[in-house]
Amino acid sequence: MFSDVDHKIKQKHKILFTKDSICLNNLIHLMDNQSHRVLVLWALNAAKEPLEILKSTYRNENRPLLCIEKSDSWAKGEIPMKIAKKAILDVHHMAKEIHDEEMIALCHAIGHAGATVHVITHAIGFVIYELTAIVLRNHKENYQEAITRKIEEYETNLKYWMNHEDIQMRKWAKFL
Repeated sequence: MFSDVDHKIKQKHKILFTKDSICLNNLIHLMDNQSHRVLVLWALNAAKEPLEILKSTYRNENRPLLCIEKSDSWAKGEIPMKIAKKAILDVHHMAKEIHDEEMIALCHAIGHAGATVHVITHAIGFVIYELTAIVLRNHKENYQEAITRKIEEYETNLKYWMNHEDIQMRKWAKFL
């Protein structure tokens, strides 16, 4: 199930998952059948854990938090795309300024979570980068159990948002 990931590790790839990764087949199928709103709710909520890791590692850095806050405001129609896009690009720029590969992957994960508001295909980008960070956290060894648990968590949370999309009485931007 992880042979493609192991191959990427041996080849020293920086990104260890793709939308074609075998372990993501069920999740991608589930994602393909969701509305844009559900994927936005899921991605912004899924970003909380990597956001906490980045906040605890970079205590004086607010770009990851601003990315999620601005993206959420954009999804609600409270701010224009231009402002959210800047926050999203800022967190990707942060990734270029740091040297820890796990934290770099988490920055990109946060950026993709925020960009899910724009295009739903960014939701899988979030997954790809966060899972890469988890493999790196495990020193590229014995990561399979952690990845399997995380994918199950993604699926469970996605199913939750499928059934609770309207529960928040949330305001949405017109394009959503």
